[in-house]
Amino acid sequence: MLHTIIKKPLTLTAAALLRRRHRPSTSPCGVSSSPPPNSLCFSTDSVPENSSKTQQTELTRLPSLLQGCDYEHWVVIMQPPRGYPPRDEIVDGYIKTLGMALGSEEEAKKAIYSVSTKYYYAFGCKVTEDLTCKIKSLPDVRWVLPDSYLCYGETNYAGEPFIDGKVVPYDDKYHKHWIQDQDNESYASISHVKKNRRRRKKSSLD
Repeated sequence: MLHTIIKKPLTLTAAALLRRRHRPSTSPCGVSSSPPPNSLCFSTDSVPENSSKTQQTELTRLPSLLQGCDYEHWVVIMQPPRGYPPRDEIVDGYIKTLGMALGSEEEAKKAIYSVSTKYYYAFGCKVTEDLTCKIKSLPDVRWVLPDSYLCYGETNYAGEPFIDGKVVPYDDKYHKHWIQDQDNESYASISHVKKNRRRRKKSSLD
């Protein structure tokens, strides 16, 4: 379903993150989801360079894929950092990026509630919807998407918690859903290959 909504393919990391945070059918907690009528600006990837529209109307608009988004909590997907910088340096980059939109790194620290520094590069922040287009225009920002709870009725967002201006010590448990999704996709891919092999073998015997 994502391919019918997102006309330009995402990288594997971005697509996986979209599937994790915005499942097109049913959430892990059994909550059915369907696209609401409103849509938001998320990416400039498919905008022609010679477009004469304003920045906000130029942004590609994608519907939210999960009910329950409050359009106050957002996940900002970043370009992967160059080389292999320390975790603190990655987080500091997130703070500086959001600080450019908010006008202060201290305000950015207050707005960020989660970060992702290993399997994908992103941070969650609580800001007004009006700021999302400004954030999207910043260097190294790829996508800005409405965030949602991992499970309906809970208050946990994906990623490594960022509390009182500091990120908690790293633990893979903060990415267990992402890791599980990757394992499930790998299993499904292997199963598909095996089925195709059995079909070809059966056809050759016939």
